[in-house]
Amino acid sequence: MECNIDAKGKLARLLTGIAAIAASIVLCAIILLGLLSSTFWWYAAGAIALGGAFAIFEAKIGWCVVRAIGFKTPL
Repeated sequence: MECNIDAKGKLARLLTGIAAIAASIVLCAIILLGLLSSTFWWYAAGAIALGGAFAIFEAKIGWCVVRAIGFKTPL
């Protein structure tokens, strides 16, 4: 995992990761309030949190999996 993004890319991934974790927390609160009752929503909240954590990890080490597999990203 060699650094393949610059400071703008790191910031974008960090902000995306923070937003995803915040969205996951909001979704968990909605589930706990009883507005959503299916087990599916717990899996969705977990997947969003894991995605956010991975984006923060990418920002921390300066590596992007999408770039690593050959796609060109605009940042």
